[in-house]
Amino acid sequence: YVSTTRRLAAFDLRTDRLVWQKAYDADCCDRMAVSPDGNTLYVPAFGPSKWYVVNARTGDVITTVKKNGEAHNTIFSPSGERVYLASLRSPMLTVLDARTNQIIREVGPFSKQIRPFVINGAETLAFVSVNDLLGVGVGDLATGKVLYEAPVPGFEKGKPRGHGTISHGVALTHDETEIWVADGPNKHAHIFDATNMPPTYKQSVAFRDEVSWLTCSIDGTLIYPSSGEVVDIASRRVIAALADERGRPVETEKMLEVDFTGDEPVKAGDQFCLGEKR
Repeated sequence: YVSTTRRLAAFDLRTDRLVWQKAYDADCCDRMAVSPDGNTLYVPAFGPSKWYVVNARTGDVITTVKKNGEAHNTIFSPSGERVYLASLRSPMLTVLDARTNQIIREVGPFSKQIRPFVINGAETLAFVSVNDLLGVGVGDLATGKVLYEAPVPGFEKGKPRGHGTISHGVALTHDETEIWVADGPNKHAHIFDATNMPPTYKQSVAFRDEVSWLTCSIDGTLIYPSSGEVVDIASRRVIAALADERGRPVETEKMLEVDFTGDEPVKAGDQFCLGEKR
């Protein structure tokens, strides 16, 4: 499933064939999510304060969900029971019941509007990028309370560029031992210990350019910062730097990993790096 700011499309990974494409009644689409059973998409409208709930096989709209702010980032829980919605210009993270499409909880308010976020495998905690926070916010998904906003020590807040905020991107390693936080202006990722709360700073990794997203490999051993490097999580070592055919750095914020056996797709990753402990 591929979104642009004008339409949403579905492709068959076996044949590379376009299956369907749709334009909806508002600007569309931002970072969406697909249900674990592959049947339903939650698609932010990229501006208006609503998500389209879409039949993944046809692209038809089933219903819409409205919330305050500009619909932006979406995570479908691995259990298939909850959908997590984040809007631009809102300090609240919304928890939706996927069976009823009813909002059951708001998490926040954080100190300012929230940006990318991730959740742990048990769906008890959210780790959130917050405007003007060089660090990470932590929210309790059961109570809706903000637990902590942990800053990065020893680094000045630089001037943001692409996304208008100093930290746009957060990753929770699959084993849930570390939180990685993007620092665009300083061209770093900052690593926090996630085994105890509040998160405590451990160290930082430098990149060749501004980083505004952090994605994990399917097996959980690598971090892909949007600056195009490939980082071994265990050693913190940059093991590759992606480039195009002319040797120019490749920006990978919209990257998705899909594994194939021959011509058969067998496993897909997630643009959000989520915890996998249940």
